[in-house]
Amino acid sequence: MGKVFEPDDVAGRIFDGTWREAGGGPLEVTEPATGARLAVVGNATAADVRTAVAAASAAQPAWAERPAGERAAVLRRAALVLEDGAGEVTRWLIREGGATRAKAEFEIRSVLDELWTAASLPTGPHGVLLPCDDGARSEGRRLPVGVVGVISPWNFPLVLSLRAVAPALALGNAVVLKPDPRTAVSGGVVPAWIFQEAGLPPGLLHVLPGGPEAGAALTADPGTDMIAFTGSTAVGREVGATAGRLLKRVSLELGGNNALIVLEDADVEAASSAGAFGSFLHQGQVCMTTGRHIVVASVAEEYVERLVRRARALRVGDPATGDVALGPVIDAGQLRRIDSLVRASVAAGAEVRCGGTHEGLFYRPTVLTGVTREMPVFREEIFGPVAPVIVVADEEEALAVARDSEHGLVAAVHTGSAERGRALADRLPTGIVHVNGQTVNDNAHVPFGGRGASGNGTRFGAGHSWDAFTEWQWLTVRETAPVYPF
Repeated sequence: MGKVFEPDDVAGRIFDGTWREAGGGPLEVTEPATGARLAVVGNATAADVRTAVAAASAAQPAWAERPAGERAAVLRRAALVLEDGAGEVTRWLIREGGATRAKAEFEIRSVLDELWTAASLPTGPHGVLLPCDDGARSEGRRLPVGVVGVISPWNFPLVLSLRAVAPALALGNAVVLKPDPRTAVSGGVVPAWIFQEAGLPPGLLHVLPGGPEAGAALTADPGTDMIAFTGSTAVGREVGATAGRLLKRVSLELGGNNALIVLEDADVEAASSAGAFGSFLHQGQVCMTTGRHIVVASVAEEYVERLVRRARALRVGDPATGDVALGPVIDAGQLRRIDSLVRASVAAGAEVRCGGTHEGLFYRPTVLTGVTREMPVFREEIFGPVAPVIVVADEEEALAVARDSEHGLVAAVHTGSAERGRALADRLPTGIVHVNGQTVNDNAHVPFGGRGASGNGTRFGAGHSWDAFTEWQWLTVRETAPVYPF
């Protein structure tokens, strides 16, 4: 690689504060809460990507031929490395991404779950025996796709990198990872360090933080056999268009505008707790965030009062120095977007029941009422700590309002009848539905994916990773070659 970070640069520590320069020069990583410079990384260019992909292509065949138990052992050791370094990784997640300690610790637990689950993949069944009338041995077998390009976001940088990196490596692929430059350490250096310490052979994992140029180059490079992208719907459309034109496999995990439906027979106290957690966790910067609170009129005011009470009780501040519930949003651009969506909706008739203000990058948890379908906070993914409440007459209107979105990631339904909730789930066009739960929920062993503008339905999780990171090959073997009529 020469100019871009590789695992052997880490030398036993997660990060020493510098990163050798890539072709695009140095790139500063800053702390959202204070503006302090945390690190300097290399800004990867298209040329750096080409070099990395070529190296990964050269290393991958030998890795795929390694015994399954050896690949599984690397994943197990990676989990142990992360467990041992969890304290330092937690500090990076807090300072680099604005995470609260609870969110950072939750993310590390989720990553450990992903690593242990991925470790089970290499030793699982990798094919099937098929009937064959002429006596040949006929098999359908799973083979690695080759080189997987992973483009990961900043909001859950470690888990959303390793959710793809870990199973891809476990199943015999090489990986080129482009983390978001805003969380280049948590989303890039940490994964590299984990696998270097775990004994992953050289050349199989390349980490190149960078901007749109690097992401576009990774997607278009003829040496990448698959792209796993997690990020915004707008960028996901561009990635999908490029991959489609090149007939390249692509997994798109995109945005959400997720509905939490509160019916008239719901436990309103519990529903408001789910709504607050769903909208305000990690400052609302989660694809599964509750973006629309759809509440039946008979319980709407009670729900709003309880939601407002919860929002006002949440402490906002620097998570590195205080016990807070919300930290800063990631950067000034994201703050401007959140504030503009709220202001435009208020101008259109919405009412701010609490919040709607900020100090620096610290945006107060906000509850809006009087929201209609035409308002920006209804139509767009806010990606901030904002809870828009839409009042509906009954269950049928709640369903119609919930379905009125291009996104289809997750929904939640609160009701006193689990069967009623299950029946409503059957009519919700989302990849995930939680009855009497909240929207921000995931696990390494479940099928995870969205519909519509939330992605192309590709599933991660346990056995589903076989579908994402391997391809079928039909193989027939005969002891002797037959003679054909031609």
